[in-house]
Amino acid sequence: MALRLFTLALVFSALLLLPLFHVSASKATSDSDLDEEDLSFLDDGDDASSPPSSSHDLDHSFEDHSDDEYDPDLIGEGGFDEFDHGAYEPPAPIDDKDVVVLTDGNFSDFLESSGNVMVEFYAPWCGHCQALAPEYAAAATELKDSDVVLAKVDATEENELAQKYEIQGFPTVLFFVDGVHRPYQGPRTKDAIVTWIKKKVGPAVYNITTTEEAEKVLTSENKVVLGFLDSLVGPDSVVLAAISRLEDDVNFYQTVNPDVAKLFHIDHEAKRPSLVMLKKEAEKLAYFDGQFTKSAILDFIFANKLPLVTTFTRETAPTIFDNPIKKQLLLFVTSNGSEKVLPTFQEAAKFFKGKLIFIYVEMDNEDVGKPVSDYFGVTDGPKVLAYSGNEDAKKYILEDELTLESIKSFGEGFLEDKLKPFYKSDPLPETNDGDVKIVVGNNFDDIVLDESKDVLLEIYAPWCGHCQALEPIYNKLAKHLRGVDSLVIAKMDGTTNEHPRAKADGFPTLLFFPAGNKSFDPITVDTDRTVVAFYKFIKKHASIPFKLQKPESTTKPSSPSSAEADAAGEVPSKHVKDEL
Repeated sequence: MALRLFTLALVFSALLLLPLFHVSASKATSDSDLDEEDLSFLDDGDDASSPPSSSHDLDHSFEDHSDDEYDPDLIGEGGFDEFDHGAYEPPAPIDDKDVVVLTDGNFSDFLESSGNVMVEFYAPWCGHCQALAPEYAAAATELKDSDVVLAKVDATEENELAQKYEIQGFPTVLFFVDGVHRPYQGPRTKDAIVTWIKKKVGPAVYNITTTEEAEKVLTSENKVVLGFLDSLVGPDSVVLAAISRLEDDVNFYQTVNPDVAKLFHIDHEAKRPSLVMLKKEAEKLAYFDGQFTKSAILDFIFANKLPLVTTFTRETAPTIFDNPIKKQLLLFVTSNGSEKVLPTFQEAAKFFKGKLIFIYVEMDNEDVGKPVSDYFGVTDGPKVLAYSGNEDAKKYILEDELTLESIKSFGEGFLEDKLKPFYKSDPLPETNDGDVKIVVGNNFDDIVLDESKDVLLEIYAPWCGHCQALEPIYNKLAKHLRGVDSLVIAKMDGTTNEHPRAKADGFPTLLFFPAGNKSFDPITVDTDRTVVAFYKFIKKHASIPFKLQKPESTTKPSSPSSAEADAAGEVPSKHVKDEL
C-alpha cells in the first residue's frame, strides 16, 4: 500500500513538472530554431539603405521634445525652428548702440578695463536671441551711465570664446565682476535684467527719503516692495535686506517718511513695520499682514510677485518655465473672445496665489499661441486646461462652462489630484485592415493592450527623417507577419496622439508589448533596423510562439525561361521577391 502511494506521488509530481519541462523545452527549441531557421527570404536587399542603428536614434534635425515644457521654439511645425537655418530671416533692426560688440580680439582687454560686464552669447538665427535683443538693448541704455556695461558675442563666429566658457545653448548670459563670471538665468526682460544687476552691484535695499524720489521710483519701475519702518537701520531693515538678496526680480525700498508711505498707498498712521507690493498689473496692490519675519515675507513675495494671469509670450516663457510652481492653469481663447472670459479667469487666480500659475494663451497668435495650442491638442476655445508641468506632464480639461465657481472647483480638484487626465488622439481610423495597424490615443487600449496579442508599436513623427527611412522596412515586416494571428504590427503618430503607456524617447521609438504581460512596462526594441533583425527580436520576446513558413513562391525555378514561365502562367521569382 505504501509502495502504491509512493508511486502515485511520483506520477502526480511528474504530471506537475511536465508542463514546465515542456515550456522550457519549447523555449530551447525556439532558440535553436531561430539560429537554424532559413530567413534568407526576408532579406531581399531592400534593407541595405537602412542604417544599423538603435531604435533610440533621434532625427537630429528635428529632435522630439514631447517631455519638455511647451517652449515655442521647440514645438513649431518640424521641431527646432531655431535650427532651421534654411528658413532664417534676419530680424528687424534694433537700436543697440549701447551694447558693446566683443570678439576674441578685444574680449579679455575689455573685461580687464571694465569692472562689471554682462555678456550675451548668441546666434543670429536663434529665436530666443531675437526675442531678447530689444530687451537687452533697452537694459544697456538704462544702465549706460552706471558702472555696468552690457555686451554681446556672436558665438557662431567666435568659436574659441564659446568653447572657453562652455556655451551649450543660446542665448547664454554671463555676468562678469572683475573677471569672475556667474550665469544670469532670470526673466529675459529689461526690467528683470536691470533689477538683477542693481542687486549685484548696489545696496540690497534703497532708501527713499523724499516724495520726489518716491514719484521717480513709481514712474520708472513695474514691480517694487516698500517697507514703512521706524528706522532705516536696525532689525527690520536687516530683514528686508536679507529678503532682497534672495529675490532677484523685485526691487526693495524702505522709508520712515509718512508722506512717502502715502504715495505707496500705506496709511501714514499705519502700525510700523508695514509692507506693500506695487505692480503695474491688473492687481496693483498687495498688502502684507503677517509677522515681519524673513520666512513670512518671502512667502508673501513668492505668492504675489507674478501677475494674476501671465500672457504666454516668448518673453514671459522663461518666467513660467523657471518658476518653482510647476502646476499651471491655462486659458485658451482668441484675442477677440478674451474680453468675455479673461476677467473671470483673473478673479479665480486670486484664490490660488503661490499654488498655481494662471496663463493666458492667445490662440490666434501665430508666433506662440497657435504652436502652444497645437501642443496641447486644443483646437477651439475658450478652453481651460490644467497642466502638471512635471515629468509626467499630465493634462486635464475643464468640460464645464467657464464660470468663477467652475474654474475654482477645477483648480481645487487639480491640486488635490482628483481630475482625470486628458490625452490627445486623432479620430479613429474608418478602416484598419492594413498590415500595419493604425493606433491613436482612443484605440490604444483595444489594440496595444490586448492581452491576447503580442504587439510591436512604432511611435513616429511625420517630419522625422529616420521614421521615413524605416517605413518601407516596417511595412515589409508587417506584410511577412500578417498571417500570424497572435501578432500585431502597429504604428502611432506621436505628435498628435498620447497614452500613458506610450513613452517616446525620440522618433522613432519602437516598443514591444508581450501578450499576457500588458501590466508591465513594454520592451524597448534595441536592434538593427532590418526585417530579419526585427523578426528575430519579435520571435525571441513573443509570449505566444509562432513560426513563419517560407513562401513557396520564393523558390527559384530551375530551368524554364521567362517566356516559358509566362506561358505557364507563372510570375518570375524576381518579381515575387520585389513585392515581398
